[in-house]
Amino acid sequence: MIDLGVSKIALIGAVALIVIGPEKLPRVARTVGTLLGKAQRYVADVKQEVNRSMELDELKKMKDTVEGAARDVESSIQTSASDFEKSWSEATGSDASTATDELPGMVVFPEYKHPKKNWRLKTGATPQWYKARSGVRTKAQSGAARVARFRPQSGRSSSF
Repeated sequence: MIDLGVSKIALIGAVALIVIGPEKLPRVARTVGTLLGKAQRYVADVKQEVNRSMELDELKKMKDTVEGAARDVESSIQTSASDFEKSWSEATGSDASTATDELPGMVVFPEYKHPKKNWRLKTGATPQWYKARSGVRTKAQSGAARVARFRPQSGRSSSF
C-alpha cells in the first residue's frame, strides 16, 4: 500500500491548489471523497458476500454431518427394534403380528368416528332457563347502552 504521511498529503494538496485553482478545489475534493466512500462500501460489500459464502459452505458441511449421524441413529434403532421383535416372538411363542394386536390387560378402544354436522350445537347447547338462573348474559350490549340502562333517571325521585 502507498505510504502517505502528513508531509506528502500537504504536498499533494499544494499541487492540487495550484493546478485546479481555489474556486474548483472544494468541489473536486467533495467528488473525490464521495468516490472514495463508494469504493470503500463496495469493498465492504464484497467482503461480506465472501464471508456469507464461506459460512454457507460451513453450514452445508455441518448439515451433511448431522444428517449422516441421524441416518446412523435411525438404522441402529431399526436394527435394535427388529432384534427386539424377534426376541419377543421367540419368548412368547407366537408371531409378532398377533402379539402386538392383542396384549393381555390392554383395553382396545373403538376407532374415531367424526361427529355429524351440528353435533356440538345439539348436544352442547345450554338451556335458556339455566342461563337466566345462573346470570349468564345471553344478549350482547354495548358499553354506552349498559351505562344508559343503569343511569338514574332525572324524572324519578330517589329516596334513601
